[in-house]
Amino acid sequence: MALVVQKYGGSSVADADGIKRVARRIAATKRAGHDVVVVVSAMGDTTDDLISLAEQVTPMPPARELDMLLTSGERISMAVLAMAISNLGLQARSFTGSQAGVITDSAHGKARIIDVTPGRIRTALDEGSIAIVAGFQGVSQDTKDITTLGRGGSDTTAVALAAALKADVCEIYTDVDGVYTADPRIVPTARKISRICSEEMLEMAACGAKILMLRCVEYARNYDLPIHVRSSFSQHEGTWVTDSPVPASLSQSAVEDPVEQPIISGVAHDRSEAKITVVGVPDNPGTAAAIFEAVAEAEINIDMIVQNNSVGASGRADISFTLPKAEGATAVAALDKVKAGIGFERVEYDDQIGKVSLIGVGMRSHPGVSARFFKALGAQKINMEMISTSEIRISVVTRADELDDAVRAVHTAFDLDTEAEAVVYGGTGR
Repeated sequence: MALVVQKYGGSSVADADGIKRVARRIAATKRAGHDVVVVVSAMGDTTDDLISLAEQVTPMPPARELDMLLTSGERISMAVLAMAISNLGLQARSFTGSQAGVITDSAHGKARIIDVTPGRIRTALDEGSIAIVAGFQGVSQDTKDITTLGRGGSDTTAVALAAALKADVCEIYTDVDGVYTADPRIVPTARKISRICSEEMLEMAACGAKILMLRCVEYARNYDLPIHVRSSFSQHEGTWVTDSPVPASLSQSAVEDPVEQPIISGVAHDRSEAKITVVGVPDNPGTAAAIFEAVAEAEINIDMIVQNNSVGASGRADISFTLPKAEGATAVAALDKVKAGIGFERVEYDDQIGKVSLIGVGMRSHPGVSARFFKALGAQKINMEMISTSEIRISVVTRADELDDAVRAVHTAFDLDTEAEAVVYGGTGR
């Protein structure tokens, strides 16, 4: 017997038929002798629809009330899924994030989990029930208000609960059969990865791969918790995200440790970023620090940074950086406030960019990867606006309308294509 935490995304529970299909899978796991905790997302595009509704009412909905609105989607899912499981003859109890003991800070819209106290979940399991938990939400330790964890928060809920319950595995169910070498919606010939280390998965998540969210992978690595990414629409073995051997008792087929790590694990892309360029910055010590202090005080995370050298006798330079589009207006406003004090000329904002990234731990020991990467983009006449690297990643910023071509070109250049087309069972990618 194992304790299994299963998370089902919105596309898996998009309608009544999907909910009943998921209920049958959960029931099969329970009847196989395992204890089961389920974390569920809102049905289909419910969260997007609720955001749209709020924006129709007011262009600036209060953060507290927006969280209260958005968490209703997961509460609907958990209740109807518990009903479907009960209809199959098994006991199921549904819990909100706060009832499940998910304690967060008070940052509405992007709260971070402080602690998980799953006493009620453990009691339900001990009494033979399947516990159904609403993902994406918790309760503030200070204010006791309902909070949301940000996009992909249900993944984080699932892994946090699995860690707190000392589960054997956390299964993340989605609308594809696992983690692929690229988004199969863009590259149908992408290859499914049978096993990937947490370091590479962290980079892929940070670079825009939506199959798993960054905080979820970080949590799992910290607690040495294996994640199994698979489809709720098929019975295929998925992708194991772990630095340890795959538990044989939980795997349908043997997942062998590779003798030698492949050079490249995948190509990720991100459409959610924008670029800010601070033009005419005095080329003096401490100026860059003042710029980024202003951005940091606005609680904005920055990704890539590029500064050019000052030209001629002007003694001025340009600094460009990327950040989430959703925080672009806030960043521009923060910089405008310090413009006079710093002495730069103006701020330019560009939200028509995309980022493509190449990830693989094998880069550390294989020269020529960068040249091959840039050559692939050059052959498609795709211009690179910014470049960033780490030991296992190369990222470039391109025009947004060139991003899909860039992903396909790089994927092909590194021989990642396969003859079989990947299947996307559901979801809109919205």
